[in-house]
Order: sequence, then C-alpha cells, then structure tokens
Amino acid sequence: MQILMLGWEFPPHISGGLGTACFGMTQALAQKGAKVIFVLPKTSSAGDPGFLKLRSASGTVINYEAARRMQSVGDSVWQDNIRFLPIMSPLTPYLTPEAYTKALKELHQSTRFSEETAISHGTFTYQLKGGYGPGLMEEVYRYSRLACAIALQEKFDVIHVHDWMTYPAGLLVKALTGKPLVCHIHATEYDRSGENINTQVAAIERAGLLGADRVVAVSRLTRDVVVQRYGVPREKVTVVYNAVTRPEIEHHYVIPPRLRHEKRVLFLGRVTYQKGPEYFMEAARLVLQKVQHVRFYMAGSGDMLPGLIRRASQLRIGRRFHFAGFLRGEEVNRMFALSDLYVMPSVSEPFGITPLEAMLYDVPVLLSRQSGVSEVLHHALKADFWDTRDMADKICAVLQHPALAMEIVQNCREEMKTIRWENAAEQLLSIYQSLTGGN
Repeated sequence: MQILMLGWEFPPHISGGLGTACFGMTQALAQKGAKVIFVLPKTSSAGDPGFLKLRSASGTVINYEAARRMQSVGDSVWQDNIRFLPIMSPLTPYLTPEAYTKALKELHQSTRFSEETAISHGTFTYQLKGGYGPGLMEEVYRYSRLACAIALQEKFDVIHVHDWMTYPAGLLVKALTGKPLVCHIHATEYDRSGENINTQVAAIERAGLLGADRVVAVSRLTRDVVVQRYGVPREKVTVVYNAVTRPEIEHHYVIPPRLRHEKRVLFLGRVTYQKGPEYFMEAARLVLQKVQHVRFYMAGSGDMLPGLIRRASQLRIGRRFHFAGFLRGEEVNRMFALSDLYVMPSVSEPFGITPLEAMLYDVPVLLSRQSGVSEVLHHALKADFWDTRDMADKICAVLQHPALAMEIVQNCREEMKTIRWENAAEQLLSIYQSLTGGN
C-alpha cells in the first residue's frame, strides 16, 4: 500500500498536536509495510526520518504537462467544491460579495497567467514559508498546485490529507488522478473558534469532507460535529483515535532542591480560546486559597497570553502562577516529568494528545469532559471546562492525597496499553483497502 499524505506539520515543523499525530501515525503505518510519501509546505535540512519519504512542496517545478492538466480540471474543482476560493489575502477582514467576486476573477486571471507562462516557457513554481502566517490562504492555494505537481511524479494508491489547509490540494489531486481521497479531521473550525467562525475556513472544511471518499475523525465528539455542522453522512465517517509515541530512551529529571517541598500543576498547549486557559487560571485562584506550597505553570503561546498575564497580576497570584512560554522537545519532556498534575481544561478538544504524553511520565491528569481523549481514558479525573470550582476541588484532592494520585496513575497506565498507534494504523490500512479493492 502506497499513500500520498498531505500535511501542514511534521516534526520538527510543529506548533501543536497535528505534527505529533502525523509522526506517530506514519511511523506505525511504515512498521506495517505501508509506504508513505509525506508532502509538507516546506521542509528543513533535517532530512527524512527514515521510515517515509518527506517532500517539500516549496520550489517544486510545475512543468508544461502538469500545468496543462491542472488548467483543465482546476477551475471546475474550485467552483464545484469550494464556494470561498482561497484568495491571496490574510484570513481577515472578510470580503463583501462584490469584493469577493472581484478577487475571484483576479485570482483566476493570475493563475491562468502563471500556467500560460509554464505552457509558453516550460516551467514555473512558488516558494512557500509554511506555518500559519498572515498569508495563510495564499499558501494554501499555492500548496495545492505544488502538491499536484508532486502527485503527478509519484506512484500511490490513495490520498490522505490532514485538516483544512490540505483539503484543496486533496480535492485537486483526486480530480487529476482519480485516486480515492481520505480526509482526516483533527479539529474543526467550530472547535477552534466557537460560533465566531472564519467562513472561508469552514467552507473549505465542508468541501473537503463532502468531497472525500472517506472521513477519519479523531473522536466520536468530532464525528458528531462533522455530521451536524457539515452534513456529512454518518456512515462515511470512521473514528480512529490518536495515540502517543513512547520514547525509546527513558529520561530522568531531578527536581531542584528549592522546589521539592512544593507541588506543581501544569497547563501545556496553545493559549487560545479553544484550550480554555482562563478556566485553568480561575481554578488556580481557587486552589491557592486552600493549598499552600503549590505552583501553577502555563506553558505555551497564543493570542490570549497578554491578557492572562495582566489577569494574574490583578488576581495577585503572580508569585505562584508562572508563564513558561512556548516549549519544544526536551523542555516539554522535562516539564511533564517535573509536574504533579496535568490539567487540560479545553472548551472543545477533538482529541488531545498531551494528556497521554503526561501519562508517559506517570503524571495524573484532569481532563475537560469536552474532549475526545476522555472517551478512551475512563479512569482519568474529569470536569466540565466551565466548572472551575469542581476543577479546583479535584486539583486539591490530587495534591493533598498521594494515594489518589497513585491510583489514577496505575489505572491510566493499564489503559495506555491499548492506546497505541499500531491500532490506529490497522484501522487506516483497512480503510485504504476498502477504497482500493484490497490492493
């Protein structure tokens, strides 16, 4: 089985759980004999990880034949599937209908000009930056063209795309090659933004999910959102839970003497609406009224960070509430290992890999009930994200009763034995085989 996989993140190019999930998933697929070609917007000099073929879309040459084939199907793919075509502009502000029509016309003209240049002079290309900058929509559009050029160079049985940034590319590759398309949804626009959605992003999500031959959701929670919000037939959506990659080498971290008499509670994730950081801070305020010798750590970055720093000062908890910033690699491992409790208070979390990562270090976890990972961790502590008093009571219970913390760790350790990427890979291979007739 050969899979053309399109993704926006892959280690070391990660900003959250998407890249981590793609790594674990592809590694497990490779161990089962699948061959994966993974196309990123832009790769680094780190090279392939060894178990897959990593390709950079940026700078890929679009030759005469590729341009001609894309020109023949491109306009119909966009017009039939994506009402709000990704235009060369930031995500905001939104355009009026009149401005959108004008931008659409200009984009088609610029695209045809580029492709006519290729037809006339042989080749052209785009340079991509990757990541999530202000020109994201432009990157998404250009990535789709470059990914198609790569698809026309490779042999594969199925297309597997991850989240909305790669859905336009998946639809175009499917139209060009006739290969079946699997759309993996790790988080919807409704998870990220609540009801204040970006309509362009939601339109792309809807187009990809409806145009796919099969949809993979990371939880039952996400499947329900896809069915209810986007009208995707339930029978078309398969739930495949994420897992966690276990480190081959065990690291041991020594707690500094000055901190050994204290307990440490950790929040690690994007400091955005979706992750519920303000509820973590409110729970911390309540805990600090009851328990001494405890410190709270918020690791991550995001648009809510400046306001939360000001809020911590207003609450006068700055001596016990610390902002660790965005952490990578060994810093993340160390933070998990030195924590006594990990809290994930997400407002809407399609899955959530970080609790599993915390449990690798025998750290008890407290989860939002509004998370997909709570569907597989039956023995973890849980609270509604908005019920900060209940959250605070459970934090206090873990910190004050070591026997309870140990019981949670032991029970979750047993559950972790079945939460493996190998299981996810088997499910994915079954989906691929059902779409390709078992070849």
